[in-house]
Amino acid sequence: MNLKVNNEFFIDPEGRSVLLRGVNLSASSKVPSNPNGATHLQTDFSDHKDVSFVDRPFPIKEADGHFTRLKHWGFNCLRFLVTWEAIEHEGPGKYDKEYLDYIEEILKIAESYGLYTFINPHQDVWSRMSGGDGAPGWTFGKVGLDFAKFNASEAAFIMQYRYDPNNPKAYSPMYWTGNENRLANGTMFTLFFGGKDFAPSCQIDGVNAQDYLQNHFFGAMKQIAIRVKDNPQVLGFDTLNEPNPGWIEKLVDGSNIKGFKNILGYAFTPIDAMLIGAGYTRSIGFHEIKRFGIKETKCDDLNPNNISAWFDGVEPIWKREGVWNLDDNGEPVILKNDYFMSKNGKKINFSEVYLSPYIFKFTEAIRSVMPESIMFIEGSFEKLLRGEDIPFKIPKNSVNASHWYDVATIGTKRPMLKANYDPIAEKPIVGKKNVQSMFIRHLGMIKELSITKWGKVPTIIGEFGLAFDINNKSAYKNFKTEPDTAWETHINALTMYYNALDKNLLNSTQWNYTPDNTNEWGDQWNIEDLSIFSKDQQLNPSDINSGGRAIKGFCRPHFIRCTGIPLKMEFNIKDGTFYFEFDGKASITAPTILFIPKIQYPNGYVISISEGDIEENKEKQLILIVIKKDGIHTITITRK
Repeated sequence: MNLKVNNEFFIDPEGRSVLLRGVNLSASSKVPSNPNGATHLQTDFSDHKDVSFVDRPFPIKEADGHFTRLKHWGFNCLRFLVTWEAIEHEGPGKYDKEYLDYIEEILKIAESYGLYTFINPHQDVWSRMSGGDGAPGWTFGKVGLDFAKFNASEAAFIMQYRYDPNNPKAYSPMYWTGNENRLANGTMFTLFFGGKDFAPSCQIDGVNAQDYLQNHFFGAMKQIAIRVKDNPQVLGFDTLNEPNPGWIEKLVDGSNIKGFKNILGYAFTPIDAMLIGAGYTRSIGFHEIKRFGIKETKCDDLNPNNISAWFDGVEPIWKREGVWNLDDNGEPVILKNDYFMSKNGKKINFSEVYLSPYIFKFTEAIRSVMPESIMFIEGSFEKLLRGEDIPFKIPKNSVNASHWYDVATIGTKRPMLKANYDPIAEKPIVGKKNVQSMFIRHLGMIKELSITKWGKVPTIIGEFGLAFDINNKSAYKNFKTEPDTAWETHINALTMYYNALDKNLLNSTQWNYTPDNTNEWGDQWNIEDLSIFSKDQQLNPSDINSGGRAIKGFCRPHFIRCTGIPLKMEFNIKDGTFYFEFDGKASITAPTILFIPKIQYPNGYVISISEGDIEENKEKQLILIVIKKDGIHTITITRK
């Protein structure tokens, strides 16, 4: 393995601190390539066992072009998406050898480009069949759920069924998040993390659902590990994308769900989900983004045809476990409102009791194949950021891989750069400088957790990014005729995000690079459009920058390797001044390496250093500096 973890830094074999600046590859890896699984295409998922994810993220023959572009833009790291479904879609223990062959080959090519990689087992609201991506379809049947009835029973809100090109409100951006509290996701993740405690009656082939599901997931990811274990550029594995607690820690009536009023679309409580999914009609409020926030705009009776998402003859798990039942009048009632809040009289904390043990088990499975694998940990950090002390343990040789988004801009599809909302302090923020300070503060809080709570480990922001279809996709209409101004707003937003990363000296992988992105369908998944590249912007395939969106916002100077400890990094995009400061160690003879992109310095640059010898590699857009003395070193670069 070509990098190791040492306190809060990644260290290369020469002893230099390494900054990982990368991308997620890719959003369309969430869906099959054959048949095309883009979510705007109607399907009933009946072919779920006969799909292929080969060529996700792109065919082998296209790899050189994409990797060359990513390197040219200054990226050195890939958060490489795979899904459980891609590996084990045919059935339990039946692995897709052709896909595994493909993954092995594509990551060998990435290795040849010097790209570091960590594998991201991706999921969103459990599975494609429940409105997201991740788990194979057969997992539902194993617990008695019939995904063919999810749409009709409102167990999930699925674009493949709901999208109507003539009615934008039928399926709007970010509505997939509303599936979190619906029956399919709520049930599956509760079983996955806490089945032994909350559903002891749910046995699969004589094994509790929790162990059965986790063990198959571990087995699938081990197949990837087996294929990449000898690739020195593969650093390790993300433990699971945005782990979802299901209904753990939620009251059944939903009265303690934080942010319930901010759920877009129909806002389900756990009991709503359980009963509607079991075939009972209930009235549910619908939330939309309005000028001054998210408002309930209507209330509808859902599942009027009383269709159950459970297979015929299967008693709903949560009824069987005594969470709800029918009263003497045949009306459903809650029997155990705090069922998911405590066990054996002790209040439950999801991160401590369920997520942390899961992470250790996943780590054990991966390290049985890759003993030195770095684990990229994602957790439920909101409570920690709000000051709650949670005894959340992590394995050794781990990294904090939290996500961060400018949720106001993502949610409204408007650039909220002069006025925003602080989700931690729960108050509005006015003024561009104040918004920038909030971004810096929030990312700093995430890094601080790595140092104070986790024992001084590195932090990489595993996801952050910008919706490029902001302002009603105006940039897509204007970029041909106004190339210098069409992306101006996007560049401003990305600049503020990267300023905050630089201020905190954070590693990062931007969401995302999707090779088959289009202006019409975005990243091919649930109307999201965050790719920094699009085929529809690629007017001149011979130009390596063609296809890039708002390139100046993310292609900016930064250190790649530092002979010592990095202390400060700043870039002023307006005047082109780049400043880097580090505590140098002359005993390390390998150079400090800076990425200085031509797109920011079209007429060249001037270098000023406090001490050392300079070598330039203009073809690769690099500056190499060899220091002769220990101590504080400064580097300033300005435009000519």
